[in-house]
Amino acid sequence: MAWHYGDPFGEQKAAVNRVAVVDRSHRHLATITGKERLSWLHTISSQHIANLADGQTAESLDLDLNGRVLNHFVVTDLDGTLWLDTEGARGPDLVAFLAKMVFWADAKPENAPDYALLTLLGPQVATLVDVLGVALPDTYEAVALPAGGFLRRMPSPTDDSFDLIVPRAQLPEWWSKLTAAGAVPAGMWAYEALRVAAGQPRIGVDTDERTIPHEARWIGGVEERGAVHLNKGCYRGQETVARVHNLGKPPRNLVLLHLDGSADERPETGADVTAGGRTVGRVGTVIDHFELGPIALALVKRSVPANTELVVGSMAAAIDPDSVPSDDTPQAGRAAIDRLRGRS
Repeated sequence: MAWHYGDPFGEQKAAVNRVAVVDRSHRHLATITGKERLSWLHTISSQHIANLADGQTAESLDLDLNGRVLNHFVVTDLDGTLWLDTEGARGPDLVAFLAKMVFWADAKPENAPDYALLTLLGPQVATLVDVLGVALPDTYEAVALPAGGFLRRMPSPTDDSFDLIVPRAQLPEWWSKLTAAGAVPAGMWAYEALRVAAGQPRIGVDTDERTIPHEARWIGGVEERGAVHLNKGCYRGQETVARVHNLGKPPRNLVLLHLDGSADERPETGADVTAGGRTVGRVGTVIDHFELGPIALALVKRSVPANTELVVGSMAAAIDPDSVPSDDTPQAGRAAIDRLRGRS
Protein backbone atom coordinates (compact mmCIF):
# COMPACT_ATOMS: atom_id res chain seq x y z
CA MET A 1 0.00 0.00 0.00
CA ALA A 2 1.18 3.55 -0.70
CA TRP A 3 2.45 5.24 2.46
CA HIS A 4 1.75 8.66 0.95
CA TYR A 5 1.45 10.41 -2.43
CA GLY A 6 3.96 13.21 -1.87
CA ASP A 7 2.12 15.40 0.68
CA PRO A 8 1.40 13.33 3.81
CA PHE A 9 0.18 16.21 5.97
CA GLY A 10 -1.87 17.63 3.10
CA GLU A 11 -3.47 14.22 2.66
CA GLN A 12 -4.40 14.14 6.35
CA LYS A 13 -5.92 17.62 6.09
CA ALA A 14 -7.96 16.55 3.08
CA ALA A 15 -9.28 13.54 5.00
CA VAL A 16 -10.40 15.81 7.85
CA ASN A 17 -11.62 18.88 5.97
CA ARG A 18 -12.54 17.71 2.47
CA VAL A 19 -12.60 14.15 1.09
CA ALA A 20 -9.81 11.64 0.59
CA VAL A 21 -9.65 8.08 -0.71
CA VAL A 22 -7.30 5.47 0.80
CA ASP A 23 -6.38 2.14 -0.80
CA ARG A 24 -6.80 -0.47 1.95
CA SER A 25 -6.91 -3.46 -0.36
CA HIS A 26 -4.44 -5.28 1.90
CA ARG A 27 -7.36 -6.07 4.24
CA HIS A 28 -8.36 -9.74 4.12
CA LEU A 29 -11.93 -10.27 2.96
CA ALA A 30 -14.07 -13.35 3.44
CA THR A 31 -17.70 -14.39 3.16
CA ILE A 32 -19.93 -16.63 5.25
CA THR A 33 -23.03 -18.02 3.58
CA GLY A 34 -25.76 -20.36 4.81
CA LYS A 35 -29.01 -19.94 6.74
CA GLU A 36 -27.26 -20.29 10.11
CA ARG A 37 -24.35 -17.95 9.36
CA LEU A 38 -25.41 -15.38 11.99
CA SER A 39 -26.53 -17.70 14.79
CA TRP A 40 -23.42 -19.84 14.28
CA LEU A 41 -20.90 -16.98 14.35
CA HIS A 42 -22.79 -15.50 17.30
CA THR A 43 -21.85 -18.55 19.40
CA ILE A 44 -18.10 -18.37 18.76
CA SER A 45 -17.40 -14.63 18.73
CA SER A 46 -17.79 -11.78 21.19
CA GLN A 47 -20.47 -9.65 19.53
CA HIS A 48 -24.25 -10.13 19.62
CA ILE A 49 -24.90 -10.75 15.93
CA ALA A 50 -27.57 -13.45 15.98
CA ASN A 51 -30.16 -10.84 14.97
CA LEU A 52 -27.96 -8.66 12.79
CA ALA A 53 -30.31 -7.06 10.26
CA ASP A 54 -29.79 -7.04 6.53
CA GLY A 55 -27.48 -4.14 5.72
CA GLN A 56 -26.12 -3.87 9.26
CA THR A 57 -22.44 -3.89 10.29
CA ALA A 58 -20.75 -4.80 13.58
CA GLU A 59 -17.28 -5.33 15.02
CA SER A 60 -16.36 -8.53 16.84
CA LEU A 61 -13.44 -10.38 18.43
CA ASP A 62 -12.04 -13.87 18.49
CA LEU A 63 -10.69 -14.59 21.98
CA ASP A 64 -8.68 -17.42 23.46
CA LEU A 65 -9.78 -19.42 26.50
CA ASN A 66 -8.27 -16.81 28.82
CA GLY A 67 -10.07 -13.91 27.16
CA ARG A 68 -7.03 -12.60 25.31
CA VAL A 69 -7.66 -11.06 21.90
CA LEU A 70 -6.60 -13.17 18.94
CA ASN A 71 -8.47 -11.38 16.13
CA HIS A 72 -10.54 -8.26 15.55
CA PHE A 73 -12.85 -8.25 12.55
CA VAL A 74 -15.74 -6.36 10.95
CA VAL A 75 -18.85 -8.12 9.66
CA THR A 76 -21.59 -6.84 7.33
CA ASP A 77 -24.67 -8.88 6.49
CA LEU A 78 -26.12 -8.09 3.06
CA ASP A 79 -28.46 -10.03 0.77
CA GLY A 80 -27.88 -13.39 2.44
CA THR A 81 -24.08 -13.11 2.71
CA LEU A 82 -22.09 -12.19 5.79
CA TRP A 83 -18.97 -10.30 4.73
CA LEU A 84 -15.95 -10.34 7.05
CA ASP A 85 -12.74 -8.33 6.88
CA THR A 86 -9.70 -8.30 9.11
CA GLU A 87 -5.94 -7.71 9.09
CA GLY A 88 -4.36 -9.12 5.94
CA ALA A 89 -1.74 -11.26 7.66
CA ARG A 90 -4.26 -12.73 10.11
CA GLY A 91 -7.11 -13.35 7.71
CA PRO A 92 -6.23 -16.81 6.30
CA ASP A 93 -5.72 -18.33 9.75
CA LEU A 94 -8.94 -16.76 11.05
CA VAL A 95 -10.99 -18.13 8.13
CA ALA A 96 -9.34 -21.55 8.54
CA PHE A 97 -10.26 -21.55 12.24
CA LEU A 98 -13.85 -20.58 11.46
CA ALA A 99 -14.10 -23.37 8.88
CA LYS A 100 -13.00 -25.92 11.52
CA MET A 101 -15.70 -24.68 13.90
CA VAL A 102 -18.67 -25.16 11.55
CA PHE A 103 -19.39 -28.81 12.43
CA TRP A 104 -23.06 -29.40 11.51
CA ALA A 105 -24.15 -25.74 11.17
CA ASP A 106 -25.47 -24.38 7.87
CA ALA A 107 -22.60 -21.91 7.49
CA LYS A 108 -19.76 -21.79 4.99
CA PRO A 109 -16.75 -19.46 5.57
CA GLU A 110 -14.69 -18.79 2.45
CA ASN A 111 -11.89 -16.40 1.54
CA ALA A 112 -12.90 -13.67 -0.92
CA PRO A 113 -9.68 -12.67 -2.73
CA ASP A 114 -11.64 -11.27 -5.66
CA TYR A 115 -12.83 -8.32 -3.55
CA ALA A 116 -10.91 -5.34 -2.17
CA LEU A 117 -11.51 -2.42 0.17
CA LEU A 118 -11.17 1.33 -0.35
CA THR A 119 -11.90 3.91 2.35
CA LEU A 120 -13.37 7.39 1.87
CA LEU A 121 -12.75 9.97 4.60
CA GLY A 122 -13.97 13.50 5.09
CA PRO A 123 -17.03 15.76 5.43
CA GLN A 124 -17.35 16.11 1.65
CA VAL A 125 -17.93 12.42 0.91
CA ALA A 126 -21.50 13.43 0.10
CA THR A 127 -20.22 15.17 -3.05
CA LEU A 128 -19.41 11.71 -4.45
CA VAL A 129 -22.91 10.23 -4.29
CA ASP A 130 -23.37 10.52 -8.06
CA VAL A 131 -20.20 8.50 -8.59
CA LEU A 132 -21.15 5.98 -5.92
CA GLY A 133 -24.64 5.58 -7.30
CA VAL A 134 -26.22 5.21 -3.83
CA ALA A 135 -27.20 7.43 -0.90
CA LEU A 136 -24.81 7.46 2.05
CA PRO A 137 -25.78 4.95 4.77
CA ASP A 138 -25.89 5.65 8.50
CA THR A 139 -23.12 4.49 10.87
CA TYR A 140 -22.76 0.70 10.93
CA GLU A 141 -25.16 0.44 7.98
CA ALA A 142 -24.39 -0.75 4.42
CA VAL A 143 -25.98 -0.48 0.98
CA ALA A 144 -25.33 -2.55 -2.14
CA LEU A 145 -23.54 -0.85 -5.04
CA PRO A 146 -25.07 -1.09 -8.52
CA ALA A 147 -21.94 -2.61 -10.08
CA GLY A 148 -21.28 -5.09 -7.27
CA GLY A 149 -19.97 -4.83 -3.74
CA PHE A 150 -21.29 -2.42 -1.12
CA LEU A 151 -20.74 0.83 0.75
CA ARG A 152 -20.79 0.97 4.55
CA ARG A 153 -20.29 3.73 7.09
CA MET A 154 -17.94 3.23 10.03
CA PRO A 155 -17.59 5.33 13.22
CA SER A 156 -13.87 6.01 12.83
CA PRO A 157 -11.14 7.06 12.20
CA THR A 158 -13.09 10.25 11.35
CA ASP A 159 -16.74 11.22 11.77
CA ASP A 160 -17.18 10.65 8.04
CA SER A 161 -15.63 7.25 7.29
CA PHE A 162 -16.95 4.99 4.52
CA ASP A 163 -15.64 1.65 3.29
CA LEU A 164 -16.14 0.55 -0.30
CA ILE A 165 -15.96 -3.22 -0.77
CA VAL A 166 -15.76 -3.76 -4.53
CA PRO A 167 -14.63 -6.44 -6.98
CA ARG A 168 -10.83 -6.30 -7.05
CA ALA A 169 -10.86 -6.11 -10.84
CA GLN A 170 -12.79 -2.84 -10.56
CA LEU A 171 -10.31 -1.27 -8.11
CA PRO A 172 -8.43 0.87 -10.71
CA GLU A 173 -11.72 2.05 -12.20
CA TRP A 174 -13.11 3.06 -8.82
CA TRP A 175 -9.88 4.86 -7.90
CA SER A 176 -9.95 6.82 -11.15
CA LYS A 177 -13.65 7.74 -10.82
CA LEU A 178 -13.33 8.88 -7.21
CA THR A 179 -10.19 10.95 -7.71
CA ALA A 180 -11.61 12.52 -10.89
CA ALA A 181 -14.66 13.55 -8.86
CA GLY A 182 -12.51 15.35 -6.28
CA ALA A 183 -11.33 12.73 -3.77
CA VAL A 184 -7.71 13.40 -2.81
CA PRO A 185 -5.47 10.30 -3.03
CA ALA A 186 -4.20 9.60 0.49
CA GLY A 187 -1.76 6.96 1.67
CA MET A 188 -1.80 4.74 4.73
CA TRP A 189 0.17 7.40 6.65
CA ALA A 190 -2.95 9.60 6.63
CA TYR A 191 -5.26 6.76 7.65
CA GLU A 192 -2.96 5.56 10.45
CA ALA A 193 -2.43 9.08 11.83
CA LEU A 194 -6.16 9.69 12.07
CA ARG A 195 -6.74 6.24 13.52
CA VAL A 196 -4.20 6.83 16.27
CA ALA A 197 -5.60 10.28 17.05
CA ALA A 198 -9.04 8.67 17.37
CA GLY A 199 -7.70 6.10 19.83
CA GLN A 200 -8.62 3.19 17.58
CA PRO A 201 -6.29 0.20 18.15
CA ARG A 202 -4.99 -2.10 15.47
CA ILE A 203 -4.76 -5.78 16.35
CA GLY A 204 -1.19 -7.06 16.57
CA VAL A 205 0.28 -3.55 16.52
CA ASP A 206 -1.36 -1.71 19.40
CA THR A 207 -2.12 -4.98 21.16
CA ASP A 208 0.09 -7.85 22.28
CA GLU A 209 -0.43 -11.48 23.24
CA ARG A 210 -1.74 -10.45 26.70
CA THR A 211 -4.34 -7.90 25.61
CA ILE A 212 -7.90 -8.36 26.84
CA PRO A 213 -10.84 -6.43 25.31
CA HIS A 214 -11.26 -3.99 28.21
CA GLU A 215 -7.71 -2.71 27.74
CA ALA A 216 -8.27 -1.84 24.07
CA ARG A 217 -11.66 -0.10 24.38
CA TRP A 218 -13.47 -2.91 22.60
CA ILE A 219 -16.35 -3.25 25.06
CA GLY A 220 -19.69 -2.30 23.51
CA GLY A 221 -22.72 -3.55 21.65
CA VAL A 222 -23.53 -3.58 17.96
CA GLU A 223 -24.19 0.17 17.72
CA GLU A 224 -21.73 1.37 20.36
CA ARG A 225 -18.38 1.35 18.52
CA GLY A 226 -17.47 -1.78 20.42
CA ALA A 227 -16.69 -5.40 19.65
CA VAL A 228 -17.83 -7.17 22.83
CA HIS A 229 -21.48 -7.35 23.88
CA LEU A 230 -21.75 -7.78 27.64
CA ASN A 231 -25.24 -9.31 27.58
CA LYS A 232 -24.37 -12.53 25.81
CA GLY A 233 -22.43 -15.65 26.65
CA CYS A 234 -21.49 -18.88 24.94
CA TYR A 235 -18.21 -17.80 23.41
CA ARG A 236 -14.61 -18.62 24.16
CA GLY A 237 -13.09 -16.20 26.69
CA GLN A 238 -16.45 -14.93 27.94
CA GLU A 239 -15.64 -15.76 31.58
CA THR A 240 -12.69 -13.34 31.63
CA VAL A 241 -14.75 -10.59 30.00
CA ALA A 242 -17.52 -10.96 32.59
CA ARG A 243 -15.15 -11.21 35.55
CA VAL A 244 -13.20 -8.07 34.65
CA HIS A 245 -16.39 -6.13 33.90
CA ASN A 246 -18.17 -7.14 37.11
CA LEU A 247 -15.40 -7.56 39.66
CA GLY A 248 -12.04 -6.30 38.47
CA LYS A 249 -10.28 -3.64 36.48
CA PRO A 250 -8.15 -4.10 33.35
CA PRO A 251 -4.44 -4.17 34.23
CA ARG A 252 -3.62 -1.71 31.42
CA ASN A 253 -5.29 1.10 29.52
CA LEU A 254 -4.87 2.07 25.88
CA VAL A 255 -3.84 5.74 25.90
CA LEU A 256 -2.69 8.37 23.44
CA LEU A 257 0.88 9.56 23.94
CA HIS A 258 2.31 12.88 22.80
CA LEU A 259 5.99 12.43 21.94
CA ASP A 260 8.86 14.88 22.03
CA GLY A 261 9.47 15.70 18.39
CA SER A 262 13.05 16.89 18.94
CA ALA A 263 14.40 13.31 19.09
CA ASP A 264 16.14 12.07 15.94
CA GLU A 265 14.66 8.56 15.93
CA ARG A 266 11.12 7.36 16.42
CA PRO A 267 10.65 4.35 18.73
CA GLU A 268 9.59 1.08 17.17
CA THR A 269 6.33 -0.73 17.83
CA GLY A 270 6.71 -2.88 20.92
CA ALA A 271 9.26 -0.61 22.62
CA ASP A 272 8.99 -0.24 26.38
CA VAL A 273 7.27 2.74 27.94
CA THR A 274 9.16 3.62 31.10
CA ALA A 275 8.65 5.90 34.11
CA GLY A 276 11.63 6.61 36.33
CA GLY A 277 13.51 3.75 34.70
CA ARG A 278 10.69 1.27 35.37
CA THR A 279 8.75 -0.36 32.53
CA VAL A 280 5.08 0.58 32.73
CA GLY A 281 3.81 -0.31 29.27
CA ARG A 282 4.49 -0.92 25.61
CA VAL A 283 4.07 1.38 22.62
CA GLY A 284 2.07 0.46 19.54
CA THR A 285 1.68 2.64 16.45
CA VAL A 286 4.01 5.66 16.29
CA ILE A 287 3.03 8.27 13.72
CA ASP A 288 3.33 11.97 12.81
CA HIS A 289 0.00 13.82 12.83
CA PHE A 290 -0.53 17.03 10.87
CA GLU A 291 -1.79 18.92 13.94
CA LEU A 292 -0.67 16.93 16.99
CA GLY A 293 2.88 16.19 15.84
CA PRO A 294 4.43 12.83 16.80
CA ILE A 295 1.88 10.67 18.64
CA ALA A 296 1.49 7.04 19.57
CA LEU A 297 -0.92 4.56 21.09
CA ALA A 298 0.36 2.66 24.09
CA LEU A 299 -0.84 0.10 26.60
CA VAL A 300 0.12 1.53 29.98
CA LYS A 301 -0.46 0.18 33.48
CA ARG A 302 -3.74 1.44 34.89
CA SER A 303 -1.98 2.61 38.07
CA VAL A 304 0.17 5.15 36.16
CA PRO A 305 -1.24 8.69 36.68
CA ALA A 306 -1.90 10.73 33.54
CA ASN A 307 0.65 13.38 34.56
CA THR A 308 3.54 10.89 34.87
CA GLU A 309 6.70 11.76 32.92
CA LEU A 310 7.32 8.90 30.52
CA VAL A 311 10.08 7.84 28.13
CA VAL A 312 9.68 5.75 24.98
CA GLY A 313 13.00 4.83 23.41
CA SER A 314 14.94 8.10 23.42
CA MET A 315 11.81 10.27 23.37
CA ALA A 316 10.05 11.93 26.27
CA ALA A 317 6.32 11.19 26.27
CA ALA A 318 3.20 12.44 27.98
CA ILE A 319 -0.23 10.83 28.28
CA ASP A 320 -3.09 12.78 26.75
CA PRO A 321 -5.40 13.07 29.79
CA ASP A 322 -8.50 13.01 27.58
CA SER A 323 -7.53 9.52 26.40
CA VAL A 324 -7.56 7.99 29.89
CA PRO A 325 -10.82 6.09 30.44
CA SER A 326 -12.92 6.89 33.48
CA ASP A 327 -12.16 4.47 36.29
CA ASP A 328 -14.71 5.50 38.93
CA THR A 329 -17.85 3.72 37.71
CA PRO A 330 -19.17 1.29 40.36
CA GLN A 331 -19.02 -2.30 39.14
CA ALA A 332 -22.24 -4.28 39.37
CA GLY A 333 -20.61 -7.37 40.83
CA ARG A 334 -18.49 -5.48 43.33
CA ALA A 335 -21.48 -3.36 44.40
CA ALA A 336 -23.55 -6.52 44.95
CA ILE A 337 -20.81 -8.05 47.13
CA ASP A 338 -20.59 -4.83 49.16
CA ARG A 339 -24.37 -4.87 49.72
CA LEU A 340 -24.20 -8.45 50.93
CA ARG A 341 -21.46 -7.44 53.36
CA GLY A 342 -23.43 -4.45 54.56
CA ARG A 343 -21.14 -1.84 53.04
CA SER A 344 -23.71 -0.07 50.86
